[in-house]
Amino acid sequence: MGLFDKIKEKLGMGGVSNEAHKPVDPTTTPNQHATDTVVDSQRPTAAHNATTTPPGPPGSSPLTGTTDASFSAVDVPAKLDGMAAAHSEQLNWRTSIVDLLKLLGLDSSLEARKQLAIELGCPQEQMGDSAAMNMWLHKAVMHQLAEHGGTVPPELRI
Repeated sequence: MGLFDKIKEKLGMGGVSNEAHKPVDPTTTPNQHATDTVVDSQRPTAAHNATTTPPGPPGSSPLTGTTDASFSAVDVPAKLDGMAAAHSEQLNWRTSIVDLLKLLGLDSSLEARKQLAIELGCPQEQMGDSAAMNMWLHKAVMHQLAEHGGTVPPELRI
């Protein structure tokens, strides 16, 4: 599990992993049919597609069977503000990646931040300057949290 996945987990967003976004190698994926095999018994007919409705109550998501009212995005600033209010140190998570990681109880060392920067695709020219990397990293983390379903105000994102 990468550091970004740990950040999401601490914020209650652990259900979506970066691992799910990695490309699949069809040669190593188990239980795959040969490329020339057609399994018609598993294909719905056009008539079936046109006449069926997804399971679940009206207004529910066809993928999860849950209604929009039961799903709520994590309000990242509210969650972090609540954690900061209960923390023994005064941490400025809104501008400092080090304070953000400390607030979440994660490793905030330079090595850990470099690994997170690599994980999120920090430009190489910013990796040599820890201050530039930290500023880029904070905005990138906030942007990625928003991309993964968190509510993050625009001023905290790239």
